[in-house]
Amino acid sequence: ISASALTAPRMLRGWRWLLASASLNTLIALALTLTTASHGAGLLGFGINWLYSQCIGLAIWGLIDIGRLALTPDEQRQWQRLFGIVPAGVVLGYLGGTLAGDTLLGKPGQGLAVLQSGQGPGLLLMSLAVGAVCAYYFMSQARLASVREEAARASARAEAAQRQAAESQLKLLQTQLEPHMLFNTLANLRVLVGLDPARAQTMLDHLIAYLRATLGASRATQHPLQDEFDRLADYLALMAVRMGPRLAFSLDLPDDLRAVPVPPLLLQPLVENSIRHGLEPKVAGGSIHVQAQMQGNRLFLAVTDTGLGCDTTAPPATTALTSGFGLTQVRERLHTCYGAEGAIEIVAIPSGGTRVSISFPLKK
Repeated sequence: ISASALTAPRMLRGWRWLLASASLNTLIALALTLTTASHGAGLLGFGINWLYSQCIGLAIWGLIDIGRLALTPDEQRQWQRLFGIVPAGVVLGYLGGTLAGDTLLGKPGQGLAVLQSGQGPGLLLMSLAVGAVCAYYFMSQARLASVREEAARASARAEAAQRQAAESQLKLLQTQLEPHMLFNTLANLRVLVGLDPARAQTMLDHLIAYLRATLGASRATQHPLQDEFDRLADYLALMAVRMGPRLAFSLDLPDDLRAVPVPPLLLQPLVENSIRHGLEPKVAGGSIHVQAQMQGNRLFLAVTDTGLGCDTTAPPATTALTSGFGLTQVRERLHTCYGAEGAIEIVAIPSGGTRVSISFPLKK
């Protein structure tokens, strides 16, 4: 018997099937006892009938199951062989079970005598009918279980493929975001070199440290929220060198959220947008506040600035703050990781500035 043929759906289903077969054999013994008693034959009594029924029934089913496993490794194409397996299993099982019953009772030939009597053909036909019905039932159950397991495996493969695609998409987005941030920073550094070489040197030192931490890390699809905030602190320190007192920032990360896993570079594009479109064009500059908090089972991350603000009623295509490269990437990453459960909201603050918040359920 091949190893593939001995998979769980195709083998005798342990105690559950054994109990079902034993119960059916008991009913047959009871029926035989009642039938023979009504005719005054008194065929050996219920106890003896029960013993023979168990020996014969279990022998029949065991032989049918062994034959099925050995001769029909591909039941979908070889099911016709059961027309030979079932009758052979019934006849051999009947004879073997009868011999086993005779041996257990210590009365050789007693069961054979009954088989040779006028009741023999009827008992054999009944065994054949019961064996065929049981074989069909258990095979149907096995096939149903096999279909369910195959469906579960297919579902697992589909989920694995979807997860792999999502991870590939996230890595692609990350490789797009990191150069985007780097080019923006280098452009700012180029301007600062001509205006204030000393500050440019300090900014370059910060940039080297930032790149060492960022590019040296593995490109995981998720990392702790603490790492995300640490990366923001490095980036904002870079921007503070260039903008000087025109930029103030604060980061608010509760201790119980530090280890929460999030996609990398999820907040940095929002901070970049706040600086580029909100604070840099404003002569007096302003501040950025980044906050994380839980509301129910959802994590909320918000970036609030006191910059020029935006018109949230305008079409997105006409508003740089709401349609830029970074924000587009954040939307795509939220959709890739969380589907419809990921949300992003942009709110214009009446007193001046913008709040961009994203939220998604924490995966358990």
